[in-house]
Amino acid sequence: MTSGKGGTGRRIVLWRHGQTSWNLERRFQGSTDIELTETGVAQARRAARLLAALDPDAIVASDLKRAASTAAELSAITGHVVAHDSALRETYAGEWQGLTHDEITARFGEQYAAWKRGEPVRRGGGELETEVADRAAPVVLGHAEKLPENGTLVVVSHGGTIRTTIGRLLGLEARHWESLGGLSNCCWSVLGEGARGWRLMEHNAGTLPEPVLGDDD
Repeated sequence: MTSGKGGTGRRIVLWRHGQTSWNLERRFQGSTDIELTETGVAQARRAARLLAALDPDAIVASDLKRAASTAAELSAITGHVVAHDSALRETYAGEWQGLTHDEITARFGEQYAAWKRGEPVRRGGGELETEVADRAAPVVLGHAEKLPENGTLVVVSHGGTIRTTIGRLLGLEARHWESLGGLSNCCWSVLGEGARGWRLMEHNAGTLPEPVLGDDD
């Protein structure tokens, strides 16, 4: 495999959407279709200017408004048409959706604790994290396979979906996915293609990735 663009072969940038009012309220959004705040739009525009410098070859996004609007900012700069896919939506979490963090821990304390321990939990009667990965990871891989050599794909999605997708692509056991910290609004993670598969190059980044220089490059 030849290396290029940072020495990683093909590259997948997983970009979380900008801020919403529910993010500010620590309210679980899940598949609820919440729009960006004015701050969220500004975050998307700033991040898009940075990500455009990576010269992406394709953009794919969740069809929920907060992700689609974020992706539109990068599309406006690069000229790439965004492919929208409902498989990239955030985890459906049933009764949890619309509740604040405090309300969830008060009403579903045992369920929340089990989830944090890494147990398979249908939060609020919704999807398992493995089911989210089952629907999202193949879409990401399908678009990545269409990239040119050393090409870059930008995936605009949601924090939970991005974490489960990264876990799946890295081959981590589902109980360890929580060890991948959350993404701030409009930050991203970068997976690079290596000799033994995909590897995590950047996580929760807000600046452009730098080449790894040293004994582990």
